[in-house]
Amino acid sequence: MKRLQYITIILLCSLFVSSCSKSYLDTTPTDRTSTTTVFATTDNVALAVNGLAKMMTIQYLGSQGFNGEGTIKMYYGNYPGNDFYVYLTGWAPIINSLYNVNTSSIYDYYPWYYYYKIIGNANSIILRVDAAEGTEAEKAFLKAQALTYRAYSYMMLAQLYSYRWSDSNNGATDGVVLRLDESIGDLPLSTLSETYSQIYADLDQAISLYSSSGLTRSNNFDPDINVAYSVYARAALNRQDYANAESNAVKARNGYALMDTTNYKAGFANATSEWIWSSYGASDETLYYYSYFAYIAYNSSASAVRTYPKCISKTLYNKIPSTDIRKSMFLDPTGYTYTASSGVAGTALAAHARSLYPDIQSNATVYAYMNFKVKANDQPGVGNLNHFRSSEMYLIEAEAKYFQNKPASEIQALLIALNKTSGRDPNYTNTKTGTDLLTEIKLYRSIELWGEGFDWFDMKRWGDTIVRYSTTNGGNYPATLAMTIKPEDNNKWTWMIPLKESDYNSSILAE
Repeated sequence: MKRLQYITIILLCSLFVSSCSKSYLDTTPTDRTSTTTVFATTDNVALAVNGLAKMMTIQYLGSQGFNGEGTIKMYYGNYPGNDFYVYLTGWAPIINSLYNVNTSSIYDYYPWYYYYKIIGNANSIILRVDAAEGTEAEKAFLKAQALTYRAYSYMMLAQLYSYRWSDSNNGATDGVVLRLDESIGDLPLSTLSETYSQIYADLDQAISLYSSSGLTRSNNFDPDINVAYSVYARAALNRQDYANAESNAVKARNGYALMDTTNYKAGFANATSEWIWSSYGASDETLYYYSYFAYIAYNSSASAVRTYPKCISKTLYNKIPSTDIRKSMFLDPTGYTYTASSGVAGTALAAHARSLYPDIQSNATVYAYMNFKVKANDQPGVGNLNHFRSSEMYLIEAEAKYFQNKPASEIQALLIALNKTSGRDPNYTNTKTGTDLLTEIKLYRSIELWGEGFDWFDMKRWGDTIVRYSTTNGGNYPATLAMTIKPEDNNKWTWMIPLKESDYNSSILAE
């Protein structure tokens, strides 16, 4: 059965703005539908909210690489990180974070365009739903969902286009443009503190409305109160507001038990007990070769995987205990030969990989340390895309407790629950304290969340140096990608405001 039914209005509008001589985000609709019709009833508004979900999984800007949220995870979270390896030497500018200071680059522009597209549509829902025909409960729930989308989008924009909080002079540095209505006129950048204040305000209102509505969502693809708590927890962690990060992480994971080992090894393409929010993906609604799964799923028929499978860094792989099931989700080359400069498996290692995973495409190239964590449900890259899991909430809670100087035993217990009690590593123990305990939290974020788009964002938030070891220095990166990237490099890892905004918005001075 086709899960998502959409109306073209929400996908075409930015939303329902009047004609303007300057299109800051190039999102003016190509044809228009009366806003009176769109927001006449709560049933129609629900379709508009459903359109926000669809926006996270469609192709943008006429390029196969830009596919909604999957692109953010892959190009902006995985590729430039510390522990994600793919033999794409021609992609060195992206992988080595060089495009973030190129304000005319489409890679600099894409996240700005994409998230403001969602924000513009969410704004119209927020502003108009109260006048729709329907129950007050329905209107409250729909407004809460739109507020959650807006808060999530601003959180992601802040991570990309603003300094990490520790470099922000307590939020005094530039945030992003806070567009909260349907206008596209000149607006200055807000401060980072103001940006997070708006995120918090949206989430506070959303949580209140979810609660007062008394309604619940019907599937994992729609936001609800747990999603709002999850966004709050992640945003507060980014802001180093550890008390809010901790409390919201606890609330977010309520009712979302950690998945068992069978589900953990099932391919990360279908919702499990711990998936809090995801995007829908099925064979009848697919981006074909342009989806997240067509770029990462080990069994995909897409050339992006068959030629260049996605791998874990040798450095991180070697840190995973042998008793941990997560280690078995990557190809161990021990005892086999492979081309050291690239990772291409020798004949015996390739045969071994296919004996373990017969659904690897027959014409695919096998690499040492290649990923078997992510598997497509259908070809070339069909799967449901996760955004929040309760595993992340355990890790957020642990990190937040650490920075609040909570007892080490409480933090140890969280990591034991995540790693041992869940069955991921039956032999896991933890008696670490002090900085060793923080190192343990970071290590298990890297292991648990590998490939899900967190790598670069975490390293930026921590202010840690990326160190990728070359094949001649014990790693598996070729020389062009074996980089050391310090926190102060590349504009402090901050993507600059794209010219498509600053050239037309006279309230922003192009730098």
